[in-house]
Amino acid sequence: MVAVKDLNERSREILRRVVESYLETGEPVGSRILSRQLPISLSAASIRNVMSDLEALGLIFSPHTSAGRLPTEAGLRMFVDGLLEIGDLSDDERKSIERQVAGSHKNVEDVLDEASKMLSGLSHAAGFVVAPTYDAALKHLEFVPIDGERALVVIVTEGGAVENRVIEIPKGLTPSALAEATNYLNAQLRGKTLDEAKTHLARDMETRKAELNELTAKVIEAGLATWSGAGGGDPLGKSLIVRGRSRLLEDVHAMEDLERIRLLFDDLENKRDLVQLLGLAEQADGVRIFIGSENKLFSLSGSSLIVSPYMDAQQHVVGVLGVIGPTRLNYARVIPMVDYTAKLVGRLIN
Repeated sequence: MVAVKDLNERSREILRRVVESYLETGEPVGSRILSRQLPISLSAASIRNVMSDLEALGLIFSPHTSAGRLPTEAGLRMFVDGLLEIGDLSDDERKSIERQVAGSHKNVEDVLDEASKMLSGLSHAAGFVVAPTYDAALKHLEFVPIDGERALVVIVTEGGAVENRVIEIPKGLTPSALAEATNYLNAQLRGKTLDEAKTHLARDMETRKAELNELTAKVIEAGLATWSGAGGGDPLGKSLIVRGRSRLLEDVHAMEDLERIRLLFDDLENKRDLVQLLGLAEQADGVRIFIGSENKLFSLSGSSLIVSPYMDAQQHVVGVLGVIGPTRLNYARVIPMVDYTAKLVGRLIN
């Protein structure tokens, strides 16, 4: 996929103007209008040539037979990631948010309700808040693949609360591996919190590693196999090279031990994936932006989603808030608003 750095200054400026015009008016913009707006002197013909190149790159498109252009989702993503100038909230805006969200309220529900209303009012879109789970015990957890790099985590607590989180998944993790992770977690970890589940898996991994080391020592002492490379360390970081295959046929127990080793390796790898998945389910990287089909939940409606987690005093993610609106959201204004509100809510609920 083309990156901002791959575009020259002229192309970047024209893409910026096409997106900004779309965010302001929602209408296609043509070369003649752009020629009057650009800080550089370009003829309408030159602008049309650049727009043609941007269209070939999949960054803008013509919605009908007119000469005007609109940004594609890829063009919006490039603008948000590389061309958008995000301002900061003014002191007055911060104080206004604090007054509305904090006010005279003393309980968490009121704080979250006011945060949702405030985000909706200031962004002219739908504000939402996912209430904190407070480490509630799990009733059901499911990983739903979105694409090769992300999955939706659906978390249902025993109290009936439902939380959805989009996470980045380890490279090479297949949909079948996600399904196995879902089945294992629901069978073994029901009634535990996410922290308890991670602790349980970590203990199980240590037990399996000890068993693996004991088995491999027996097989190596018998002269049937050797570690590739010297030294100890994590058995998952080494390879077991099997030798003397004819002797294995004469020794049923040796074959059984090697099969157990193979199964233990597989088991440890699966549990390491599970620990990573659980960790990702608890993490977030600040404000996240999903444009159109990037978020499968809202792809059909052509909406954008701007979200940020809020955390407790121990920096654990306890909830998520944000804004859902059209792709024409005022990103420069909404992003710092969501970010500041999340930090404020985190302080207030503590």
